[in-house]
Amino acid sequence: MTPITLWLIALPAMLGLALPVWVMATVRRNSGLVDIFWSGFFLAGAAVYAAASPALEARALLVLVLVTVWSLRLSVYLAARNWNAPEDHRYRAIRERNDPGFAWKSLYLVFGLQAVLAWLISAPLAAAIVSAAPIGVIDVIGAALAVFGIAFETFADAQLARFKAKPANAGRVMDSGLWRYTRHPNYFGEFCVWWGLYAIALAAGAWWTVFSPVLMTVLLLKVSGVALLEKDIGERRPAYRDYVARTNAFFPGPPREV
Repeated sequence: MTPITLWLIALPAMLGLALPVWVMATVRRNSGLVDIFWSGFFLAGAAVYAAASPALEARALLVLVLVTVWSLRLSVYLAARNWNAPEDHRYRAIRERNDPGFAWKSLYLVFGLQAVLAWLISAPLAAAIVSAAPIGVIDVIGAALAVFGIAFETFADAQLARFKAKPANAGRVMDSGLWRYTRHPNYFGEFCVWWGLYAIALAAGAWWTVFSPVLMTVLLLKVSGVALLEKDIGERRPAYRDYVARTNAFFPGPPREV
């Protein structure tokens, strides 16, 4: 089975997963719960790729381990943070723009869309899992970059959780630890994970899957990540403006003097 064929057969499974998530979120009137299951779409896709492959070689097992660790870590973290939280302001804005009838519209505006985006981005997983070529230096570099990304976002999330757990920090801006060097270390970690996974697919000959990390980078920087989160944060939290003035938005770097 070719990588493209394998990739195509996972779309129904990912869309199928979106349906029960939509039902649950609609019942709870909280579309933001889809974030908890975002990484689960990739895990479902990887499971389909593995099940449909004639044999699982070393590269396939490497990718499956990386995706499983990344997916479960992110889902558990977001579930602990968001399960009982109010609907995120980003989803509230989408709800307000699309009422009346948002409950039905969200099936394709939020849940179906995220499933399709996850399917598009998962293309390197299909290419790497079906490959029978031996592991090489590029695979090692890719795996190291993905592991670094997982560790980077894990430490960033843990630092932010500890910061928010202290009542004295209410209303303050997190600007220590990894957050001292980039305003979005969790997103930078995601960036590293997906370019690392692409490197593994590249080693398998799937250069064409480069649209996957490019799309993820665009989402992180321009769509649902940095740009959306910071669209009005300076108005909601004036102290954030000083943080912006001295701290890189995405790629880590030393703080600037202001």
